[in-house]
Amino acid sequence: MRHGMQQKVNLMSNIFLTADTHFSHAGVCKFLRNDGTKLRPWDNPEEMDEYMVQEWNRIVKPHDKVYHLGDVVIARKALAILDRLNGDKVLIKGNHDIFKITDYLKYFRDVRGYHVMDQMLLSHIPVHPESKGRFKANVHGHTHANQLQDPWYICVCVEQTEYKPIAFEEVRSIYRWFNEGIDLPGN
Repeated sequence: MRHGMQQKVNLMSNIFLTADTHFSHAGVCKFLRNDGTKLRPWDNPEEMDEYMVQEWNRIVKPHDKVYHLGDVVIARKALAILDRLNGDKVLIKGNHDIFKITDYLKYFRDVRGYHVMDQMLLSHIPVHPESKGRFKANVHGHTHANQLQDPWYICVCVEQTEYKPIAFEEVRSIYRWFNEGIDLPGN
């Protein structure tokens, strides 16, 4: 019986979040931060893609769930890279996710405008502050290296998460640390 319990634990899935991978986007390799440094450390999209795929699959197992908060690829031909990514994927559409829904459904279990999880709103673009009373936090993408100066907003753009998905449990810890004054693990 103990062996069976261990097996069940191993099959439990984790939840991860990411945003703004911009797979195969040459331009994002040339973008600069406000201080003039490169937004992303790669010189070409092939290097960037390979690193992000490797990191994604190192962290995300096939049975894990991933919410991608938009701007997954820029060019339609880059959609095929999504076949290489582990996990049960859900896309929260971003402003650059402009293809037909059927194009995305080949790689994502579902495509949504937003999602609510643990009273946190998952969206691509940060929502208007008037929504604060309806949710505990807004987990978002879109702003890349920029952070909104309000801890109610939690950015999961790859530039904020070392170019890999972040565990939802870690996002919850960040929320509690900022908004409830609870120490992060290890502090």
